[in-house]
Amino acid sequence: QVQLVESGGGLVQAGGSLRLSCAASGYTFSNYRVTWFRQAPGQEREFVATINWTGGSTLYLESVKGRFTISRDNAKNTVWLQMNSLEPEDTAVYYCAAQIPTIGRGWMKAYEYVDWGQGTQVTVSS
Repeated sequence: QVQLVESGGGLVQAGGSLRLSCAASGYTFSNYRVTWFRQAPGQEREFVATINWTGGSTLYLESVKGRFTISRDNAKNTVWLQMNSLEPEDTAVYYCAAQIPTIGRGWMKAYEYVDWGQGTQVTVSS
């Protein structure tokens, strides 16, 4: 299955920006929905944003809507998460996950994904 590697995390002041990348291997990447999740210490993994295989449909966690933008370039086998106006509450390890659409399978819960990257730490200071 597709292999994913996240990068771009770091330490940023509140109000700042980061751009996360999710690099995928395999020519089948264009068939996958890709979703960003995040997990803070002691918390469950939380849905952040998702993008369908064409890039024509996106959906966001309400608290990041208008601040984060998910995009993809299948020719580059890459999905990005542009994060603006970052808040301390955004601090977490961010993961990308990929899913081949399956009848009856959802896409907003972490347990619905098999293919995950290793995660990248985002820390937002106040």
